[in-house]
Amino acid sequence: MNIVETKERKRRLLKSLLNLWERSVRATHDFLDKRTIEEIKRFVPNIISGVQHLIVAFDGDTPLGFIGVENHEIDMLFVDDVQRGKGIGSALLEYALKEFDVNEVTVNEENHYAHEFYLRKGFKDVERKDRDEQGNCFPIIIMKR
Repeated sequence: MNIVETKERKRRLLKSLLNLWERSVRATHDFLDKRTIEEIKRFVPNIISGVQHLIVAFDGDTPLGFIGVENHEIDMLFVDDVQRGKGIGSALLEYALKEFDVNEVTVNEENHYAHEFYLRKGFKDVERKDRDEQGNCFPIIIMKR
């Protein structure tokens, strides 16, 4: 596995990351219905291409997972569903902690996988909100390290 920050966000890579995102979300975000996932999916390419730091874990040319960091905060972390449990998310997080001094993340309260992952990595719950950043009725937890 090779972890690199990618500055060039070419169409092919963005398409691969979008497909990875969708597989990951369908496996871990069981609180989202298919229609909601499709609605969110429309915005994901712009979010991925616009994040300040985009770090991707590769096996050869194949993305295994990615993390986005913006101003010391994890903006996104997704691992391909078939790769979960292999340490890819941990490796991406460690890279972000070391290189970008990450100290905050926001998770969906109903995404128990993510919440437990960050708790194990030393993050603590500091605030809960009834709605996500887009104003949707998905409670979020702000966690800090």
